[in-house]
Amino acid sequence: MLLHVIARGKIGRSPEAELVERYLKRISWTTKLTELGERATLPVTAAGSMTVLLDEKGRVLSSSELAKLLEQWRDRGTREVRFVIGAADGHSHEERQSADMLLSFGAATWPHLLVRAMLAEQLFRATSILANHPYHREG
Repeated sequence: MLLHVIARGKIGRSPEAELVERYLKRISWTTKLTELGERATLPVTAAGSMTVLLDEKGRVLSSSELAKLLEQWRDRGTREVRFVIGAADGHSHEERQSADMLLSFGAATWPHLLVRAMLAEQLFRATSILANHPYHREG
């Protein structure tokens, strides 16, 4: 299953970009990072894909809960999960309505560059949990 991070805005060369790249490379599953212009529309969703918007009004999941969700999607044959990070103004009403899920990293407001790094780390952690890798220490 492809884990596809789609983010509005350019990250450029920065410590955050290096952190995102480092975590995405560590994931044993296929990953992809796509950057869009601030006003660009999302690419058309292919059949068998899930779209998860990072949104302040979304569900807050533990790392283990995210791992279980990825496992369920993988096991039912989902080909791609698209994690979409919005621009400074977030997502449009239409994007929220068409998403399969809204996911939040809590009530705090996070800079978009850090959200990319946080998402990449959580995807690495979730896939590590599924592989029984000792990276994740719960409790």
